[in-house]
Amino acid sequence: MEKLRIDTAYLKTTLLDLLAIPSPAGLTDEIVHYTGNMLDEIGVPYELMRRGTIRAILRRNILERRRYSPACAIVAHLDTLGAMVREIKPNGRLALMPIGTWSSRWAEGGRVTIFTDTGSYRGSVLPLFASGHVYNDAIDSQPVTWDQLEVRVDEMIRTAADAAALKIQIGDFVAFDANPEMLDNGYIVSRYLDDKAGVAAVLAALKAVMAVQVPIPMDCHVVFTLTEEVGSGARAGIGTDVSEIVGIDIGPAAQGQGSLEQGVTIPLMDSAGPHDYHLTRRLLKLCEEHGIPSNRDVFRFYHSDAGAAVNAGHDVRTALLCFGTDASHGYERTHMSVLLHLAELLTVYLQSGPSVREDRDERRDSVKAFSHQLDADQISQSVTPLPDAGELIQFNDKPSDDTAPDD
Repeated sequence: MEKLRIDTAYLKTTLLDLLAIPSPAGLTDEIVHYTGNMLDEIGVPYELMRRGTIRAILRRNILERRRYSPACAIVAHLDTLGAMVREIKPNGRLALMPIGTWSSRWAEGGRVTIFTDTGSYRGSVLPLFASGHVYNDAIDSQPVTWDQLEVRVDEMIRTAADAAALKIQIGDFVAFDANPEMLDNGYIVSRYLDDKAGVAAVLAALKAVMAVQVPIPMDCHVVFTLTEEVGSGARAGIGTDVSEIVGIDIGPAAQGQGSLEQGVTIPLMDSAGPHDYHLTRRLLKLCEEHGIPSNRDVFRFYHSDAGAAVNAGHDVRTALLCFGTDASHGYERTHMSVLLHLAELLTVYLQSGPSVREDRDERRDSVKAFSHQLDADQISQSVTPLPDAGELIQFNDKPSDDTAPDD
């Protein structure tokens, strides 16, 4: 196995392209077109499912004597957070319902595009009390709720009829501007790095692998999902021959978390429970062997494509590879070095084969060849023997010499 060089310029350009294409969950057709075109350029064939989930297939090029060999899957999501028009108010302003789970605190002040059935309009997301000259201190005591926000459309709108005349309707999608900045010191700040930075790293890794044509010991399905932010994601699109799934997603960096804006973060558990023991440890070992900095973490309020696949009933091992990011689901910040390390690790993983060799057998009739997580020394217990309680009580009940009865 060798760690491959990643084209930094390609990764940056691809990330900016992805951020330029609005893709809140439910409005993802255009980013599917872009991703499919990128795979065509790289030379990786893919299958397109009904709603647009992409499953690229990187075929193994190392032959085995065994007839059956499992596949692995690398999964990243193309959808982002966003909103939908839930009401057109009498004054023509728009009430919103969030797409995905995120705080209205991060929506307030956002510049947006409202996509109608016939066109699009620009606007701003404002609190109901937007002017200190009118509401004075009341603007500082407003609650942080989606009910406290509205969209001011940048058109001559004073009534609901004015909005209707522009074909603005309930159910129109609202996409927030990403506003990306790539700084000279390597930091990247933007909305929607979750998970467009992950997708860019995956595509950069595939480009490196295809350019060098390294040995690949097992088929790899690279799946780009469309509904991770609303909870379903990889519940579909995982082939029956897949034995392990590596999700690529954001790693929230904050006080009390192990995720950092440097190195690759590998969480051992999230809200769906512990990730697979063998797969996570193997990824950590690959980092150690190839000089890729890594961090361990546990995510308390976190769901991913990997968890969605298990919840759908897939018999697969799961792990996550994350890019540490500050202020997740807000104006997110990560570092270019993190994405490069993530892409490097993916190039190594693609060359590594099954995490557990016995997974080559889909079914087994004995536990003899099944894996172990603990060895005999770890699981054995040293027990300190206790004295016999009955003897202790009998001993204490014997009269002492100074209490013996007088003659």
